[in-house]
Amino acid sequence: QVQLVESGGGLVQAGGSLRLSCAASGLTISSNTMGWFRQAPGKEREFVGAAIRWSATSYYADSVKGRFTISRDNALNTVYLQMNRLKPEDTAVYYCAGRTGSSLQTKPNEYDYWGQGTQVTVSS
Repeated sequence: QVQLVESGGGLVQAGGSLRLSCAASGLTISSNTMGWFRQAPGKEREFVGAAIRWSATSYYADSVKGRFTISRDNALNTVYLQMNRLKPEDTAVYYCAGRTGSSLQTKPNEYDYWGQGTQVTVSS
């Protein structure tokens, strides 16, 4: 049984930083493409970034490029989302997701596994 458990969300002032963690069980993160998505109230879930399996390649949405970074600790089977220079518009519930393919996919329905989400609130 696959479980993805996010943590690290919270309240931060604009310009601050947070690091989200996604601890995986029942799934090997290095063998899966791991994505991060977010969903703000009243909006659709949107792609934030993804780390492609078996590679050091990551992709990011334009809105977070240069501010957010995905990393992996294969020994801990954990994926991280480092978020810097946060803006109020980054406020959302952030979700970790996994899929077995190697191609970049930015649509939520292309991902097989999901965590429960963690709230990030950025105050102005």
